[in-house]
Amino acid sequence: MSASSFLKALKAEGLTVVQVGDWRDHNRDHKGPWGPVHGVMIHHTATRGSARTVEICREGYEGLPGPLCHGVITKDGRVHLVGYGRANHAGLGDDDVLRAVIAEKGLPRDNESNTDGNRHFYGFECENLGDGDDPWPAAQLEAIERAAAAVCRHHGWNERSVIGHLEWQPGKVDPRGFTMASMRERIRDRLK
Repeated sequence: MSASSFLKALKAEGLTVVQVGDWRDHNRDHKGPWGPVHGVMIHHTATRGSARTVEICREGYEGLPGPLCHGVITKDGRVHLVGYGRANHAGLGDDDVLRAVIAEKGLPRDNESNTDGNRHFYGFECENLGDGDDPWPAAQLEAIERAAAAVCRHHGWNERSVIGHLEWQPGKVDPRGFTMASMRERIRDRLK
C-alpha cells in the first residue's frame, strides 16, 4: 500500500487524519527493509498530552530515533500520521506469532524475540499512560478499531491480523487498559 493509499483508506473508514510534516518520507528504511507487511500492531505510548505524544512518536528519543509508528491515535480519536515505511515500533518478536498472523489463526504465547517486527507490521501508538488507570475514551477506542480495520480492509485481512505489542514481544504490556481480544471483536464486526 502506498502512503497515499494508506491516507485514503483511513479517511474512507471515517477517521479524522492529521498529516504531520513530511510523514510520507519519514522512515527508517535505511536500516532495513519494510515488507512484506503482514499485520497491524497496537501500542500505548506511556505519555500524557497529545502534542508531546505526537512529537515523541515522530522524532523518537535518545537511543530510539523516530518515527516510532505510522500513526498516533490521540485521546480525541484523531490519527496523526508521523511516518510511512519502516518505523521503530515493534522490535524483535516471536516468529511463531508472525506465522499465526500471516495464517490468521489464534496466537501462540510469545516466548522468544527472534524476528524483526519493524519490517512486518504497521504500527499505531495510542496516547495513554499505560498504567491501567488512565482512561481510554470511546472516541479513541473507536479510532483504534477504525484504523486497524482500514488497513485490514485494504489488504483483505481479517481481525486476526491485528495484534498488541504484548502479544509480539515477551515482557511488553501494551496496550494496557483494554484487551486485544475485545478490540479484535470490534474490528471483526466493522469488517463485516
